[in-house]
Amino acid sequence: MTNTTSSTVDALRAALIGPVLEPGDPGYDRDRLIWNGAVGRTPSVVARCSSAADVAAALHWAGVAGVEVAVRGGGHGGWGAAVAEDGLTIDLGLMDHVLVDPEARRVRCGGGTSLGELDAACQEHGLAVTAGTVSHTGVGGLTLGGGFGWLVRMCGLTVDNLVSAEVVLVDGRCVRASADDHPDLFWALRGGGGNFGVVTEFEYALHEVARPCTSRCSSTGSTGPRRPSGWAARRWRGCRATPAAGSRA
Repeated sequence: MTNTTSSTVDALRAALIGPVLEPGDPGYDRDRLIWNGAVGRTPSVVARCSSAADVAAALHWAGVAGVEVAVRGGGHGGWGAAVAEDGLTIDLGLMDHVLVDPEARRVRCGGGTSLGELDAACQEHGLAVTAGTVSHTGVGGLTLGGGFGWLVRMCGLTVDNLVSAEVVLVDGRCVRASADDHPDLFWALRGGGGNFGVVTEFEYALHEVARPCTSRCSSTGSTGPRRPSGWAARRWRGCRATPAAGSRA
């Protein structure tokens, strides 16, 4: 039975470092919205988690309260899975750190990181990972859904370059899944289905790439001078990629 009285929500607020929002609170409407404006669901609670410990506390609260849970990374999924009607939405937007190790050609980023944030941090070192085509997409939905982007033909899908993932399980444990640790969970995250836990951090293998450029395309009409065609084609000029150790590219 669902139980989201003010006292139970206060208990969730006390357990989290990040803010907890209910309908009517400042910021609630902003944080419940996703990219697809046709999805107008109203969760009972939005938990803006700031750490894996916050996520574990939110999952525990949801289990006790008996509410449905949804996880919002970038909120770009058109079908609206990031918002639970009358349930709990765990918003990872505050977990957007990006840590690049250019020597190891690895990057770790929080579950709420956008592709634009990931690309910008990696490109400072001339590195990149296949990361979709829309900058405000979240890394979580893209990666766990496969991940198709500009570099896919050279570097494989985003999930092919996943080295490890920090996952909060429903029982509150936080584990790091990789080929060596929790390999069954790592397999599951890379196409085995869903609802295995909440991924709070991703680690990817990086590839050396040239600086991207945008070129303007023109067309010639039946008469008159050349004119802009109205669309831009993005290219990677002089692009090169050296597969990182452990990559399936």
